[in-house]
Amino acid sequence: MLLALLSGFALSQAYRTVTAIVAPGLQQDFGLSTQSLGAFAGLFGLSFGMAQLLMGIALDRYGLRPVVLATAPLSIAGAALSALAPSHGWLMVGQLLIGVGCSPALLVCTLFVARHFPADRFSFFSGLCLGLGGLGLLFTGTPLAWVVQHWGWRTGFAILAVLSALSWLLIFAMVHEPRAPDAPPRAQESWGQALRGFAALFTLPHTWGILVLGMSCYAAFLSLRGLWLGPLLIDRFGFTLIDSGNVALVLSVISLFAPGSFGRMDPGPLRRRGWVANASLLMAAMFAVMAVLQHAGATVALMLLLGMLWGFSVLQYADVRASYPSELTGRALSLFTMAMFLGVALMQSATGVVAGWAASAGIEPYRAVLFTIAGWVALASMAFRFLPASPLLRR
Repeated sequence: MLLALLSGFALSQAYRTVTAIVAPGLQQDFGLSTQSLGAFAGLFGLSFGMAQLLMGIALDRYGLRPVVLATAPLSIAGAALSALAPSHGWLMVGQLLIGVGCSPALLVCTLFVARHFPADRFSFFSGLCLGLGGLGLLFTGTPLAWVVQHWGWRTGFAILAVLSALSWLLIFAMVHEPRAPDAPPRAQESWGQALRGFAALFTLPHTWGILVLGMSCYAAFLSLRGLWLGPLLIDRFGFTLIDSGNVALVLSVISLFAPGSFGRMDPGPLRRRGWVANASLLMAAMFAVMAVLQHAGATVALMLLLGMLWGFSVLQYADVRASYPSELTGRALSLFTMAMFLGVALMQSATGVVAGWAASAGIEPYRAVLFTIAGWVALASMAFRFLPASPLLRR
């Protein structure tokens, strides 16, 4: 059942990184500016993130299978609409549908692990989920670049629509989650009570540091892998589309194993926050170095190292699970996932604005973008380090 659910997550990974490869085609066909390109990429994260609270409540009330089967057809429709889009506006509608359709994809996997695996194995199995879900990133590397180069970006979206339909059929056939006999009667809550339960998380001081960093690290990785990697390598170093696709492919392969590796190295709840704070600060430093690098090989190497470091995000999920009592785990994971993808939307949109401003000011856009990401992550890392931690972690 988990593998079937992971097929949906893998496709959501593909959708959220497709812009890095199709960006040149979109700019050519629709004349998109860097700001419009950032808004296009960010709309997936915005719609995905905004839907998280509703998805979290729906998953508690109705279960994993009904929610996924009800929402996934939206991503199929969005991909098909994108493949046929006559204008930039229709592309944006397609992104909106895809984001909502994919919105439960990651959450259902983490909730399945939280419900059906021991707590002390959560980091390991959630790391495996993040890694296996990264298979979707492989498609948006060299394979998609080859498809786009030979048949155009519309064919790429059409293939994603077909794969999404196959994933829906797989989930329909294989996922039949039995309700745990000791599961709390969450389904008896009204929607209003459930929303108030989510709002109550904001009254807990330790929620804020978790959310601030949650909105930053994955957003940084995805802004690179899902938006700026292709344009940066093509414009700054003269790479071809296939060359940049090859880099994206290798980065994606690394990202398959990085979360699982960090999951195996999980130092436990007392030391985990220190690891997360240090890793996020190192990530900020690597983006700052990349901003000033003018060597193609060194830039690619640094991108690949960032792909390895990104695996520490699994420790963030483990920190969320350990920071709240069991009855709040589903809500907390849902809120954290929402923060991650709202962060993606904000960072991709903001860096698109920064790139447009830099170009008009005679500054290399990618340098401005990478410095913006570096500063964003560094500030979030400091906030996470100095804001309160959960009382549960001090026991």
